[in-house]
Amino acid sequence: MKKYLSLIVILAVALHSCKSDKKTETEETTVETDSIVEEVPSLPETTSDIKITPISHATLVLEYDKTVIYVDPVGGAEAFEGMPKPKIVLVTDIHGDHFDLNTLKAINMPNMTIVVPKTVAAQVPDSLGLNLAVMSNGQDISLKNSMMDVAIEAIPMYNLREEALKFHEKGRGNGYILTLGGERVYISGDTEDIPEMRNLENIDIAFVCMNLPYTMTVESAASAVLDFKPKKVYPYHYRGTEGLSDVGKFKTLVNEGDSSIDVIQLDWYPKS
Repeated sequence: MKKYLSLIVILAVALHSCKSDKKTETEETTVETDSIVEEVPSLPETTSDIKITPISHATLVLEYDKTVIYVDPVGGAEAFEGMPKPKIVLVTDIHGDHFDLNTLKAINMPNMTIVVPKTVAAQVPDSLGLNLAVMSNGQDISLKNSMMDVAIEAIPMYNLREEALKFHEKGRGNGYILTLGGERVYISGDTEDIPEMRNLENIDIAFVCMNLPYTMTVESAASAVLDFKPKKVYPYHYRGTEGLSDVGKFKTLVNEGDSSIDVIQLDWYPKS
């Protein structure tokens, strides 16, 4: 009987020892795993921290971190009263609602870069000493220093309808795609629903024009948006010869086709 009791005690001790060893191994594995996780660097996240301020019609201000961008600034310095000073200015075309030399002179700052098509550059006298970055359709540049990191792509903007070809010929002006903090921002400029717009990919924020007779109809704009599917779209530049385009209809058409696209209406014509 004593022999059996001794054997039971020995087995119990061995079993307890085995369980203790397994627990120790598990704890050691957990510690090693935690250490590995802590050593992996955190990945950058796509932000939604781009501040958008509509000025009027085609003119707006974008702010991200310390980067301030004016798009098609017109209306003189007073149009930007209270706004932070720009590091970058984008000009899309030669028409007066996009390019105003007096406004560029008024807002010019040291180390400010003005991105323009060739046709606009040709109208800027060298004597003004403006820092121009001249881009053609299909080109891209990166503006990077301690204060900013912005990638800019110039894409086509032009008319398709026969009766409107006289307004915007292909290659004269630029639409732009900006990469700010991981987000891609599309600015259409004066265009119709061209293939280059419909084929855009991975656009987070889009500013899309719609005014007759100069650009395109609300229906064409909505159709293009449903093709390239930006996460957010802002109808802008929607005043034509017959008044303001029906941006409410634009929103309805887009959301009937794809409810996931966020159509956001800002006040581009506060005095209208």
